[in-house]
This record gives sequence, C-alpha cells and structure tokens, in this order.
Amino acid sequence: MNEWLLIGLMATVTFIPRYLPFALAGKVRMSPTLARGLDFVPIAVLTAIIAQASLIRGGDLHLGLDNYHALAALTSFLAALIWRRLFVSIVVGLGCFVILRLLTIAASV
Repeated sequence: MNEWLLIGLMATVTFIPRYLPFALAGKVRMSPTLARGLDFVPIAVLTAIIAQASLIRGGDLHLGLDNYHALAALTSFLAALIWRRLFVSIVVGLGCFVILRLLTIAASV
C-alpha cells in the first residue's frame, strides 16, 4: 500500500507544475517581452545539454581534435547556420559523428 501512495504522490508532484501554466493561461496575462523570452527556453536548455555532452569527457573539459563528439556538434552547428534546415543539420552532424567514429576505430586497430 505504501508503494501505491508513493507513486500517487510522485505523480501529483510531477503533474501540478506541468498543469498550472495551462490552467492559468487564460486568466493570467504575460507581457510581450516575457512571452518572447520564454520562446528561447527550449533552445537554451537543449544547448546546455548538447554542450555538456559533447565537450566534457571523463569529467574534464576536452577540446582536442580527437573529440569527435565536439567536432560533430560543431559541424552540425555550421550546417544549421548555412542551410537553416533541421533535417540537414541532423544528417550532417550524425554523418560527421559516424565517419569520425569509424576513423577512430580503424586507427586503433
């Protein structure tokens, strides 16, 4: 019984912060500046996740040319700047990652 109570309470604690913005959306007015600023939240969060995942190896900042995670992220970023297409930047980044990974594996054999 305690497990079900714990699951119910965790679901409630998780649900309430996600539901409140929708419940208050019609009643609370946001300033245009705040609404415009909130548009950048997903981009900022995703950037923080990608930067941490690609630049930190083994707990240390790794900026060498042998960091194929960072090189693939940089290539994907440049593709996004040039073509401004999400699919193209994903394909370029993944392609660069796979090629660099295969070259790293081949060089170590």
